[in-house]
Amino acid sequence: MERWRQGHGEQVEDCIAEEMPIAMQYNGVSFAVMMATPRDLEDFALGFSLSERLVAEPAQLESIVQAELLEGIRLSITVAPAAPAARLDGATQRLLPGRGSCGICGARELEDAVRQPERIRHAATFRTGALERALAQLQARQPMNAATGAMHAAVWADAEGNVMLVREDVGRHNALDKLIGAMVRAGMAPGSGMLLLTSRASYEMVAKAACAGIGFMAAISAPTALAVELARSAGVCLVGFARPGSHNIYTHPERLVSG
Repeated sequence: MERWRQGHGEQVEDCIAEEMPIAMQYNGVSFAVMMATPRDLEDFALGFSLSERLVAEPAQLESIVQAELLEGIRLSITVAPAAPAARLDGATQRLLPGRGSCGICGARELEDAVRQPERIRHAATFRTGALERALAQLQARQPMNAATGAMHAAVWADAEGNVMLVREDVGRHNALDKLIGAMVRAGMAPGSGMLLLTSRASYEMVAKAACAGIGFMAAISAPTALAVELARSAGVCLVGFARPGSHNIYTHPERLVSG
C-alpha cells in the first residue's frame, strides 16, 4: 500500500478487513447470502437463525457444516422438523444477498421487514457506573478493528460493567448475530447484562436484541426513530450516544439509574 501524509508517500504493509459471501442453507434450501467476516461462523449461524426466527429455540438447530468454496463459504444448517426453517421453500426465502450494512435485504413483504418482537417483561436495572466501566473497555477489546479500522463490534457486559463477550464483523448486524449465538452457547442470561454496540442503533438492531431477550442496549452512535418506537414497545432500555462521561436515554429511563 502507498501511504501519503502531508504530501509525502511511502510503501507500507497494511491490515485490511476480510469479508466474503456466507451462504446460509437450511435443510438443503438456500435462504440468504450474507457478506460477513469469515470467523466465529458457528456463533453467526446460531445467532442469525434465532434473530431471523428460523428456529424457535437453540435446540432446534441440530448441526452446522461449513464448506469453503471458490465463491465463499456455505453453512449447511440442519434444523429439527418443528423449526420454522424446516418449512422454507422458494416462495419464502430471501431474494437478495444480505449486504454488510443491511439487516433486512431481500425481505419479500412489508410484514417481513417490520417485525414486532414479544415484549420483555422482566428486565434488570443497571447503574451508570457499570455502563461507564463497560464503555471504557471497548477500544481495548476490539483487536480486529484496531488492526483494520473497518470493523463493528457487539459487546456483552455483566451488571457490574465487566465485558464478558465481544464479536467483531464488517457488518454491524452480523456482529450482533455472532454475539447472540456466542451468548446462547455460553449459557449467558440475556436479561442479566448490557449490550453495547459500536454503531448506530437502527430498527433491525433493536429487533434482534429484543428477539434474543436483551432488555438493555447502548450504542455509541444515534438511534433511528423507528428503533426508539420499537424499543419502547418491546420493553428495551435504549441508550444512544454512549460515550465516556455522557449518554442519552431514549426509552425506559428507569432501567439506568445514577451511581
